[in-house]
Amino acid sequence: MSADTPENDQQMPLVSHLTELRTRLLRCVAATFLIFAGLFYFARDIYTLASEPLRRFLPEGATMIAIDPASAFLAPLKLTLVVALFASMPVILHQAWGFIAPGLYKHEKRIAVPLLTSSVVLFYGGMAFAYFLVLPLIYHFLLGSAPVGVTPMTDINTYLDSVLTLLFAFGVAFEIPVAVVLLVIIGIVDVAYLRKIRPYVIIGCFVVGMILTPPDPLSQTLLAVPMWLLYEIGVFFGAMVRKKRQDEDSADQDAQPPATQP
Repeated sequence: MSADTPENDQQMPLVSHLTELRTRLLRCVAATFLIFAGLFYFARDIYTLASEPLRRFLPEGATMIAIDPASAFLAPLKLTLVVALFASMPVILHQAWGFIAPGLYKHEKRIAVPLLTSSVVLFYGGMAFAYFLVLPLIYHFLLGSAPVGVTPMTDINTYLDSVLTLLFAFGVAFEIPVAVVLLVIIGIVDVAYLRKIRPYVIIGCFVVGMILTPPDPLSQTLLAVPMWLLYEIGVFFGAMVRKKRQDEDSADQDAQPPATQP
């Protein structure tokens, strides 16, 4: 088998591909549902844990409120479903890998496995960074800025939407190194160009932070600065990967026998 062809080069009919895709999607749904069913009993505890970054800074005697009576029941369930989806992400990614891996080349598999692992770790790392550091700082700043005589009281559904937006935004933002390295590997951009556009990237990070975070400079900076640093990390590793690829190509050329003269 040639090294330039996928390991599994057998042509599968379209129906077989669709059948396999349906099977793997059903496994993903089943995994999410099973985790949700196991967490259903703890839905209120999960919401209590998620709301802790806000509740710790509420004034004495203040509580969260439910403007819509149904939100007191639905908000914890919604959060539990999202938690189940995030918890089942390894299963989802494993099924996605099992679907696309047969069509990949050997060298693509060697690259895809560490990139896939890194993306999972960075996504969870971004969410943890937002929960343990960013959210407490944001709510400490916002609630501490309330005028005298004003008692902040947040609706539980509104709070949940804002928290999920921030967690997802930081999880995606932490994928920047993987995206940068991937762009370098497949040859869309080179490292010199990435370094050249650094000023525009920094401006773009602050624009994204302004869009995805609450309208205060602290939360915008807490998202923009890590995005810029992660971009620099991606450029650094992209340069390393590119240099390693060039060294391997040079070694392959040196190993080839010289062409014989007729």
